[in-house]
Amino acid sequence: MADGEAVRRVETGGAAGFWEPGSEILWRYRENGGARFHIARPVTVVRDDAELLAVWLAPGTQCVRPVLADGTPVHLEPLESRYTKPRTVQRDRWFGTGVLKLARPAEPWSVWLFWEPGWRFKNWYVNLEEPLARWAGGVDSVDHFLDISVHPDRTWHWRDEDEFAQALRDGLMDDRQAEKVRAAGRAAVEVIRAWGPPFSEGWQHWRPDPSWTVPSLPEDWDRTPAHVSS
Repeated sequence: MADGEAVRRVETGGAAGFWEPGSEILWRYRENGGARFHIARPVTVVRDDAELLAVWLAPGTQCVRPVLADGTPVHLEPLESRYTKPRTVQRDRWFGTGVLKLARPAEPWSVWLFWEPGWRFKNWYVNLEEPLARWAGGVDSVDHFLDISVHPDRTWHWRDEDEFAQALRDGLMDDRQAEKVRAAGRAAVEVIRAWGPPFSEGWQHWRPDPSWTVPSLPEDWDRTPAHVSS
């Protein structure tokens, strides 16, 4: 698919502002403490309505990810300087199995489903983040560092608490924002303990439509939306 065609496809919305299943959109994150986009992932819409946005990130999808200015992967940099060294972005491929992402309107987290090869379900991953802001070409958010892993036996544990603490020390969020993130995490834990949606909805048995192609990353993946609605 040519880049121009990809742009035209992601600009197409469905009835009542929702995307039709099979539509290709961008799922993006702005950098913490800044206005630029540093993560962009083309995804295919599985479901989009007033209750839920579900998208599929296919294996092999070309994405944009942050790296240090010298090209070093962010996760290889010691935590103490991980968020203070200059950064840039680079294009890369999403390797391994695909990811199903689920987000409910105005909720400060999304839930991602991971599988091992052969579609053996691995875990749910609760990504704490700003509620998704919708625009014509996709959805935007800001990651909040702290996450939760949820296992098939319904046990769970916090993830990346060290990164969350370091981000607070480095001024990427203030104490007020950090407490909002902690409160969102506690609310997510209550949903997990009650085994509410989406954990109870059987999404681990979902499979992508075999007719879907891998979406292309448009050249203007970082464009500023003309209009954003939440």
